[in-house]
Amino acid sequence: MSLVSALRAKPSLDVDRVRAGFPIFARNPGLVFLDTAASAQKPAAVIDGVAEYYRSDYANVHRGVYRLSARSTELFEGAREKLRRFVNAADASEIIFVRGATEAINLAAYSWGGAHLKAGDEIVLTELEHHSNIVPWQLLRDRIGVKLCVVAMDESGGIDPAAVEAAIGPNTKLVAVTHLANATGAVLPVAEIIRLAHGKGVRVLIDGCQAVPRMPVDVRALDADFYAFSGHKMYGPTGIGVLYAKRELLDAMPPWQGGGDMIQSVTFEHTTFQDPPARFEAGTPDISGAIGLGLAADYMESLGRDHIEAHEAALSAYGAIRLEKLPGVRLIGAGPNRLGVLSFDVEGVHPHDLATILDRHGVAIRAGHHCAQPLMEKLGLPATNRASFGVYNGEDDIDSLVAAIEAAQEMFSR
Repeated sequence: MSLVSALRAKPSLDVDRVRAGFPIFARNPGLVFLDTAASAQKPAAVIDGVAEYYRSDYANVHRGVYRLSARSTELFEGAREKLRRFVNAADASEIIFVRGATEAINLAAYSWGGAHLKAGDEIVLTELEHHSNIVPWQLLRDRIGVKLCVVAMDESGGIDPAAVEAAIGPNTKLVAVTHLANATGAVLPVAEIIRLAHGKGVRVLIDGCQAVPRMPVDVRALDADFYAFSGHKMYGPTGIGVLYAKRELLDAMPPWQGGGDMIQSVTFEHTTFQDPPARFEAGTPDISGAIGLGLAADYMESLGRDHIEAHEAALSAYGAIRLEKLPGVRLIGAGPNRLGVLSFDVEGVHPHDLATILDRHGVAIRAGHHCAQPLMEKLGLPATNRASFGVYNGEDDIDSLVAAIEAAQEMFSR
């Protein structure tokens, strides 16, 4: 959504009503929470639903023939189906439960990368990537000798699809890019990147950690080969996430962990593995986490994902204008499309000092390199301040942020 469109958009969410559904705000009066990119707060619907599961339905899944285990299994697999619908996967077997986007990308790197790549093959990344979409590929490089090729961001802070296409050579086997950059809020043109990569026979993995909480995502419309996201950023529990992968890819991938529930048969001489998704979910899973993630998907659907996107776009536009008007504040570029994140630098004030002062005003932001150290090096900054939004934020929160920054500037100018 363009800046003009975002500013003209009518409010899509009743922020007061939404905020009332998050118990943490009643328990912390005056809290201005602007760190949703790190982890979102949890609505009562998720908190209460997980607690009710433990009170009424808890048992291990898949193994028990008794009624309580069957009920728990039904809830767990029902959550998988909810997530299938949430991203429009073709089949529930394409939804792999993992601990989060970090584990999802590591799974893809270790299993698919280890089985299908060889020394000299190339993987294309961008300068906007989170460490979780850099380090797993470095580990694969060090293990088997693949090469990493990095696409530079343009002067606006975005990624030009033509630059990604130019980086794809005869040895390129994978493009791994973020959908929405966690450090800046830049929305990458992933549909175009996927189209260009597929035109050259190259697979694509998308880190959707920041995108899934903020916009509708349709993995089939995108034609993504792999799509990774975390539960805790989309109003669900910590310790749960999803790797979506096309079924034909999963069928050709070996397990990356061994244990119970991912096998058909075991002898001391040989093991036969289950079909996906069980093949990739060794041991007792995070049952309550998966159920909570399904409830979080329900919650987002109840608000309307188009409404969430419009709401965050309007907030991002309003926040960008407010910050750009502040003397001594530099807003970090995010290309033509920014959503949900404002990263900025205040002249003469270290980001950690600013975040500490803002906390005294009840405003919670993140200060640091945001697990994007290569990007910080490119920007020539040790760190930035980052304000990020959720469904419970309104323009009043941005006004509080601006007032707190002004107070901090006055304090540091003495």
